[in-house]
Amino acid sequence: MRDVTRVPRGPLPATIGGAVDLSELPCRSVLFVYPRTSPPEGAPEGWELIPGARGCTAESCTFRDLAADFAAHDTAIFGLSTQGPAYQAEAAARLHLPYPLISDAGCSLAAPLGLETFTFEGVTLYRRTTLVIEAGAVVHRFTDIADPGGHPAKVLKWLARASS
Repeated sequence: MRDVTRVPRGPLPATIGGAVDLSELPCRSVLFVYPRTSPPEGAPEGWELIPGARGCTAESCTFRDLAADFAAHDTAIFGLSTQGPAYQAEAAARLHLPYPLISDAGCSLAAPLGLETFTFEGVTLYRRTTLVIEAGAVVHRFTDIADPGGHPAKVLKWLARASS
């Protein structure tokens, strides 16, 4: 779907060190928003019962595996969750992610970008969605992502069509 939502200004902590301001990205970017990556010991009890929660690690790893294909379309990749920077840094290192994960622990992007949230064990988490951002605006939004591990390939197909 075509979208004209402006990305709000403001730096958010990122695993690349420092912060990223999504409104000032220099190239087209894919921002995949996910609930949380599970710790190495596995998902907490009850996580598998939440519709759409499962698959964050698979999605992150598929974006990793397709990073060169996204780069070939002049598109940067960013992941975003409400998890803190230290947790995200551990996950990025453990999963060997070549792109930054961004922490929005305060859910500052929820309202301005129309990102849905839910609560698990007293923590507010984002529902899975993917945004394509160009020149500080959301130009496409993917929702209802039933297969997180297969989703990055669908985003790549959309980019190929949009570029032609």
